[in-house]
Amino acid sequence: MRQPAEGRSERKRRAILEAAEEVFLGGGYLGTNMDEIAARSEVSKQTVYKHFGSKENLFVEIVSHMTTGAGDLVHEDVPDPAEDEDLADYLGDYALRQLTVVLTPRLMRLRRLVIGEVARFPELAGALYEHGPRRAVGALGEIFERLAERGRLSVEDPHAAASRFNWLVMSEPVNRAMLLGDEGIPAREELREHAAESVRVFLAAYGGPRR
Repeated sequence: MRQPAEGRSERKRRAILEAAEEVFLGGGYLGTNMDEIAARSEVSKQTVYKHFGSKENLFVEIVSHMTTGAGDLVHEDVPDPAEDEDLADYLGDYALRQLTVVLTPRLMRLRRLVIGEVARFPELAGALYEHGPRRAVGALGEIFERLAERGRLSVEDPHAAASRFNWLVMSEPVNRAMLLGDEGIPAREELREHAAESVRVFLAAYGGPRR
């Protein structure tokens, strides 16, 4: 089935978002001006304001857009493990996918930018949290609840278990990348080993049926 053609207005909006992402990540909020975004997206400045209203609104939209896109790569269309599938392998693949998606220079740059602007725009941190960690914990909590019902996890509070799993997996690599820059992003093999060890610790606490 053919998808409907993208309208002219939507093409302009997408071009503005793509240009704004480059400009904001490259120069920060204060270093960005709407004239440059308009020029890069090949539209008038009036068109930028027509779509987004203000520089502040466009900045919040960029944060939401980038974090939602990353979340989609991690959480959309993720099936529950099959009955005979090794749970450690399933969770290890999930953890590695999450680490690989999040630990990119662009998303780390976005996180640093948001943290630097929290005092000015507290809604930015809310957008990043809603589309990032909160979405990750919520999606994983639903999976853990179903696994507990099938007797594959010993979990009284699936949401709390998902939060602990998320921090086992994400905290050390993300903190390192946030503080040390792109050079602090671990190589894929190191991420794989870290994911496997995080899963081992998690299953030592929550593996098997409830007792």
